[in-house]
Amino acid sequence: MTDTTQTGYALDEADRETFRRQGFLTFKVLEEEEMVRAWRTERLALMDRSNAVYTEEWAVSGNTNISNYDRHLDNDFLADLITDRRITDRVASVLGPDVLCWRTEFFPKYAGDEGTDWHQADTFANASGKPQILWPQDSDFGGTLTVWTAFTEATVDNGCLQFIPGSYTSMNYDETKVMEYRPDSINRNRKEGGVRRGFFGYDYRELRIDPDFVPDESQAVPIVLRPGEAVMFWSTLMHASYPHSGKTEEMRLGFAGRYVPTSVHVYPDTDVVEEYGGKVSLERYGAVVVSGENRFDHNRIATQTTTGHPFRAH
Repeated sequence: MTDTTQTGYALDEADRETFRRQGFLTFKVLEEEEMVRAWRTERLALMDRSNAVYTEEWAVSGNTNISNYDRHLDNDFLADLITDRRITDRVASVLGPDVLCWRTEFFPKYAGDEGTDWHQADTFANASGKPQILWPQDSDFGGTLTVWTAFTEATVDNGCLQFIPGSYTSMNYDETKVMEYRPDSINRNRKEGGVRRGFFGYDYRELRIDPDFVPDESQAVPIVLRPGEAVMFWSTLMHASYPHSGKTEEMRLGFAGRYVPTSVHVYPDTDVVEEYGGKVSLERYGAVVVSGENRFDHNRIATQTTTGHPFRAH
């Protein structure tokens, strides 16, 4: 499923082959100084939630605040980032010309925070218990393309991502199973393979198809990024993160944009998303066309932010 149209940032054949083999690819979105300068301003702007699409009182839970999903729907900088051709041309090289961004999320990791469990996501039913994306039945694909952009430095010491290359072709987890949410388990020093891990109040091991399955961490590679750099990967790739060692008080922050073809059904038969101990109403939600055009009528589409800033598809 590739688009042969070449643009300034489309993947060349060598990058396509690397992505097919590994399931991930790193690249630069913004210069480091540009990202540092932008985040210095935008972190203050994001404290104003008056135009956010999700009601904060519903969503705050433990150390996970799902009201901070989809801040691109009210923030101009994030709206322009998810539609930046340095991202969308590369995404369209894999997914085809017509692409939606269906969700964004911030991933902070503070000094002393545990690492994230090894996991894979196909339908994203893992926490909510209900599929959040469904590909057409005749499709050989699944999951989403995630572009995780480093807003701060991401290192092994402060909790960067880890991937097991090539592991995106088969699922080791059953998302139809139910994980129990235990907010008091967060940062409680549960260890796997000697590494402190958790999943934001869940235990992702509960979804393993084979209860004896153990990820082969000897194959894992760290994804070290500077501010402004990004990694694009299949959500079905086995991925995790290191703990934040606490050697510095600076948090690690990533911003994830999640992309699918316009043919994928987003939030089917869903009006409220409940997960991580909170819930958000989708009343004001809309997916964003970031590349090509939308020829389907099964998804809610947002053409501008809540403040009137237009989304620009390429």
